[in-house]
Amino acid sequence: MTIEIGIIGGSGLYDMAELTDREERSLSTPFGEPSGPYVTGTLRGRRVAFLARHGAGHRILPSELNFRANIYGFKMLGVERILSASAVGSLKLEYKPLDIVVPDQFFDRTRGRISTFFGRGLVAHVAFAHPICADLAAVAADSAASVGATVHRGGAYVNMEGPQFSTLAESRLYRSWGMDVIGMTNLQEAKLAREAEICYATLALVTDYDCWHPDHDSVTVDLIVANLMQNAVTAQKTIAEAVSRLAHTRACACKDALATAIITRPEQVPQKTKDELALIVGKYLK
Repeated sequence: MTIEIGIIGGSGLYDMAELTDREERSLSTPFGEPSGPYVTGTLRGRRVAFLARHGAGHRILPSELNFRANIYGFKMLGVERILSASAVGSLKLEYKPLDIVVPDQFFDRTRGRISTFFGRGLVAHVAFAHPICADLAAVAADSAASVGATVHRGGAYVNMEGPQFSTLAESRLYRSWGMDVIGMTNLQEAKLAREAEICYATLALVTDYDCWHPDHDSVTVDLIVANLMQNAVTAQKTIAEAVSRLAHTRACACKDALATAIITRPEQVPQKTKDELALIVGKYLK
């Protein structure tokens, strides 16, 4: 069976308990090594691949993640949809710890991260006004609600650089802009998934309020870890339910994201670049 669905586990989510017929797949990509081996298996009757974003034992900083290798590895496995889970801080009072937000927008506050497969003689500009696959996000939100989670549909995720958390001035500014949650990892994944014509949606798992909240200073590491663990259980249930609900064929525009995006004339593209990106651009550059 083809591996159709990719799962990226963030802080606290390092495994999928329901996964059966497990096999570890270590891949090398043209962009280097992914965060670790992909664990392939069967989940609710569907073939999936799971990747722990930060590696075994949570040893890779957000700024150190090889986003290109992680997403390209999923493409190598044949994945057409990626469900991501990540811990976030809340920027709104109504988004409480243990809630799930399924954002539909991003705001970039990172610096110098590589977030495109292109370059090296090949130029492409994908549409990114709507960075999340609406179809996949709807299934994810419905699934979260069905397992009893408090779900907020839509919203803006501020992707900060980290690894430090925000200053109070920054946190207040993001709130004044109307941002909803803040994290360190999802934007680059979404950009690269779009370039690879893979659907992408994320479950933003609220662990605590960001530092704008007057009670923030009383939040302990123990409390955050407890929330991470509880969120991980909810995320596993949600993802399993979403996998069982996904249609076998895609009707969204993600599958054709590159159709009008490549600018470079085919004869001008270096062969090495064509070879490296064959999985992504092969159907457009003969």
